[in-house]
Amino acid sequence: MTTKRKPRTVRWFLRRMWRDLLSVYYANTPTWRWLKSGALVFLGFFLWTGGSVLLSVQPEWTILHYPMAYGFLLIVWGPLTHFVVVPLTIRLRRAGQHPLARLFARNSGKINLTVFFTLVVLFGAFTPGIMMLEFTSVVQPGGSTDVRGELVCDVDEVVACQIENAAGFDHIVVTSGGEPIATVEEPPYAFEIHPAELEETRTGKEFSVDYRNEAGETIKREIRSVHI
Repeated sequence: MTTKRKPRTVRWFLRRMWRDLLSVYYANTPTWRWLKSGALVFLGFFLWTGGSVLLSVQPEWTILHYPMAYGFLLIVWGPLTHFVVVPLTIRLRRAGQHPLARLFARNSGKINLTVFFTLVVLFGAFTPGIMMLEFTSVVQPGGSTDVRGELVCDVDEVVACQIENAAGFDHIVVTSGGEPIATVEEPPYAFEIHPAELEETRTGKEFSVDYRNEAGETIKREIRSVHI
């Protein structure tokens, strides 16, 4: 006599995928620890730096703070999970006698993910300065690639800046919050900004310096944050 197999439903496939995911999550050999941690560090670094690059081009896309926070925390949280949390959970499940130890062992995955995503939301909302990377972005790919110069600034009661060893552009335009502050056409391209003119962001007061050619096209942009 043959028995009929029950049809495989979507729920069955989801439960199977969940079991497979858990088996990978709790795989605890040294090879698996390094593989999982390395993959998460790579993913975290990609999201963090990729979000920072996009944010340097489009500073108003503040939603990028959340994938940046996810990537930034994942660089630490991935190895912490698979070198500390998972081995500790397995050890407590096998030998833990105290009720609290058993409770933690049963719910360690949920606790770990809850703490992680809570930190992601907090870091995305408040954006600590350590998470932010400064990039110089080329805005016009068709423009000159031989733009040189080091933007040097002193911060006191005002922000005083100039461009040293400048070459490859015609003039600069300084803006903050989309509002023009100064246009400088002669070396050393020195300018001063009063703090009241600067837009306040989560990482401090911020301004942009656009390097432009003779036609007024932006060929390079630098974004700076200052704390006054």
